[in-house]
Amino acid sequence: MRLLYSALWWIGMPLVLLRLWRRGRKEPGYRRHIGERLGFYPPLPDPAARFIWVHAVSVGETRAAEPLIDALLREYPQHAILLTCMTATGRATGEQLFGKHGARVVQSFLPYDTGFMCGRFLRHFRPEVCILMETEVWPVMIAQCRRHGVPVMLANARLSERSLRRGKRFAALLRPAAEAITCVGAQSEADAARLRQFGARHVEVTGSLKFDVQPPAEMVERGLAWKRAIGDRKVLLCASTREGEEQLILDALAGLGKVDWLTVIVPRHPQRFDEVAAMIEARGLSVRRRSQMTDAFDSDEAQVVLGDSMGEMFAYYAACDVAFIGGSLLPFGGQNLIEAFALGKPVLIGPHTFNFQAISDSAIERGVALRVADVQALLLIWERLQGDDADRTKLGIAAQAFAREQQGATGHTVLLLHDIVGGSSPAGRHTPRDRSR
Repeated sequence: MRLLYSALWWIGMPLVLLRLWRRGRKEPGYRRHIGERLGFYPPLPDPAARFIWVHAVSVGETRAAEPLIDALLREYPQHAILLTCMTATGRATGEQLFGKHGARVVQSFLPYDTGFMCGRFLRHFRPEVCILMETEVWPVMIAQCRRHGVPVMLANARLSERSLRRGKRFAALLRPAAEAITCVGAQSEADAARLRQFGARHVEVTGSLKFDVQPPAEMVERGLAWKRAIGDRKVLLCASTREGEEQLILDALAGLGKVDWLTVIVPRHPQRFDEVAAMIEARGLSVRRRSQMTDAFDSDEAQVVLGDSMGEMFAYYAACDVAFIGGSLLPFGGQNLIEAFALGKPVLIGPHTFNFQAISDSAIERGVALRVADVQALLLIWERLQGDDADRTKLGIAAQAFAREQQGATGHTVLLLHDIVGGSSPAGRHTPRDRSR
């Protein structure tokens, strides 16, 4: 089965590269470093470097990896970090977060999943361990890691019921890969149970690394400055929206006519910024684009602000009064709620959160997130909350407390990794098995 899978990669390679080039029209980063995706790399700055390899496919996983990478740099001063990703935005995020570390964090695109390319990657970098973030299971790469003696850890792992069902359809390919993973740090007990069903061994519940991500002080202050510039108007943030969701939100806003609040929409994918701007204008709504503003956030005449900037998500959360988390009105599975909780913001989510089921259910049970059935319910609850300062404040305080309670996954993950990397163990930590949630 793995041979057939590899053959399909080779047969489809011309189409894969064509799609990559076309994507580069809107995101130039996809036309850079193409050789890395094929297993060809420039000389290393330090040929003797000892790498701990972390693979984070895109922006969300890269941000989630930040506390872990920072901890690894402290815990293993004799090692460097090799950070790989698949998307141009993920690589840009890595540069933004870790560029300050210089040669201690080296970035590369992950090669396509063929034996030739994966083998060249492993021989070039010679990583001592591989850490795959969240849901990244590449059958050929994992097989090549086993062949080259590189232990593999799946960190911050999650697996929805939907993904489990899909994975079982390709069990002949994916189950051997899951069984070959050395150890797994799962986000929740439910994720751990599903991962074991999938064939993963040595699974521990470590919690979600995303709770350990600290909002950058600069971004928080920027968002607070935006809020001061906005003035008395309340701000509804629609964060990480996906295809089809903006239309629903904008149609509902247009139907309301002139309102006294400001709506900020931040699409999940940057290649859609222009498309969403056109949607807003087509509905006769006045719009300002963040990319055309100064830090003064001059939005006085706007009904909608389009968040078409990169790396400012925490600032958007800091500036808002209530955050709706996109990817959940339509069946995309939801997006990360935790950044909003960390900044003490009331959170609204739609009915489709299967990619973040455990945290969504837990947040709703604790009353720090509210689920809405559709866009009409979203705006009804928003209108109620914007007029009730006391309720918003109460929800925000509870959300921040909830986020603090969930912290600690980084230490547990480092301890779990310690068993396969070696070196001195972090002092004063609990073992992964001591973690009850």
